[in-house]
Amino acid sequence: MYVSQFFTIALIHLLAVVSPGPDFAMVSRNSLVYSRKAGIYTAFGLVCGIAVHITYSLLGIGLLISQSILLFNTIKYIGVAYLIYIGYKSLKAKPQAEGEVVEVISEEKMLTPLAAIKTGFLTNVLNPKVTLFILALFTQVIDPKTPKFIQALYGLEMMTATFVWFTIVSIFFSHQKIKGRVTKFQHWIERFTGVVLIGLGIKVALSSRR
Repeated sequence: MYVSQFFTIALIHLLAVVSPGPDFAMVSRNSLVYSRKAGIYTAFGLVCGIAVHITYSLLGIGLLISQSILLFNTIKYIGVAYLIYIGYKSLKAKPQAEGEVVEVISEEKMLTPLAAIKTGFLTNVLNPKVTLFILALFTQVIDPKTPKFIQALYGLEMMTATFVWFTIVSIFFSHQKIKGRVTKFQHWIERFTGVVLIGLGIKVALSSRR
């Protein structure tokens, strides 16, 4: 029974994690604009956010969050504000100076590991859709009689799959051939990403708990 549950959860989560959303936009942005390491650290931040969602779902707090309109909306609008803030910063991206070397990133453009992790963490942990998705897995897909240890293993699989997928995304968008081809248009890509993040923020703001 547990093996069947495991593969069901793994498949559902995989389909969800590869779907474009705020997590994908943030990892691809940081990988393209900054570096592969920045993208991977951002992916690790997402995993930390997933860990928080899984933890309170295991403890039963997730149900409380989903049922409390005030608490749910507080988390939602903080997340919306964060996405719009990052999107606004991306909209202010400037064209690369003529003759500037792609591989050399100025100190102003550096993103420290801690900052990248924080970016990924806040993007994920403040996303109410992730809250509802993981809560749905733990209340509707996973049998309530399943031992907490087994449920924790399911959560570990989700965290691992998330990190692997977004590491692949980071490697792709930070590849020198990709970065080399988009150098001249990088500021436009960052601005486009900014529009996407703001759009996602507005979409989250208008979404309900259903």
